[in-house]
Amino acid sequence: MGPRIGTAVLFLILTGLFLIIGSFVGYLFYGSPILGALVFLFISAAINVFTYFFATKLVLSANRARFVSEAEAPRLYSAVRQVSQTYNLPMPKIAISSFTSPNAFATGRNPSNAVVCATSGLLNVLDDRELRGVIAHEMAHIKDRDILVMSIAATIAGAISWAANSLFFAAIFGGRRNQTGLIGLLVMMVTVPLAAALLQLAISRRRETEADIVGARTIGDPLSLASALQKLENINSAHPLPVSPSSSSLYIVGSGRMRSTMMNIMSTHPPIEQRIRRLQKLAYDMGYWSPAVKEMPSGRNLHRTRF
Repeated sequence: MGPRIGTAVLFLILTGLFLIIGSFVGYLFYGSPILGALVFLFISAAINVFTYFFATKLVLSANRARFVSEAEAPRLYSAVRQVSQTYNLPMPKIAISSFTSPNAFATGRNPSNAVVCATSGLLNVLDDRELRGVIAHEMAHIKDRDILVMSIAATIAGAISWAANSLFFAAIFGGRRNQTGLIGLLVMMVTVPLAAALLQLAISRRRETEADIVGARTIGDPLSLASALQKLENINSAHPLPVSPSSSSLYIVGSGRMRSTMMNIMSTHPPIEQRIRRLQKLAYDMGYWSPAVKEMPSGRNLHRTRF
């Protein structure tokens, strides 16, 4: 199953969970699962329309970002222009966030309305080659319209949690409070929001992995991104971004270090070590190391010589 098909399947399952809650609401309060599903289908459509048109403004505002001119950020403009031409995509708008922890994200509903945003600390940490690798990752998100998909997924997952909690309190004061309904309600309150959260994370992690590979292949330099990821991870582990988990999922590197298996599972990003190993393998396949070299370098000591 390809990455796009897999993401579509996960997204459909997430929407299905939202409709399941709607069916249960319809049964519990009106005796009609179909009515509840139709109402929640309408809500889902409204959420998607709102996200489509307003997500970019909300994301930029939440991350203290403002649009900048080329005179204000010449290095960033140069990197974005070069990579966008490589992708054969329109030049996106450029924004800078006031956060000092080095990081970057992209937003926008399609390539014609895209925005690439870097934090104020990013340009101070990365060299030109590493910056190009980061921009290639973000432009891969724009090319595949990941931002819209992940924004809608996050919104639906949040709506599922809200609906489950609201349903619980509503059932206390009304509805069909029979034993079967209350047991089903309790099961749904626990399982459906958890499943929705896990599916949202799966969508995010799948798109992050794909953006790493697509970006590295497009510019022909996997190690530039691998080196940048290691730098950003080291700094953000010590000085995480002051943002919510939903905002953190937008960035190329998540906020904080995931040390345990459970925390890795609940992260919106694959572990940095895993991402770097994939990029190293890609670099090896592209001829960055001699076939005689059996062990690839670590993420902290990336070899930059092409054989």
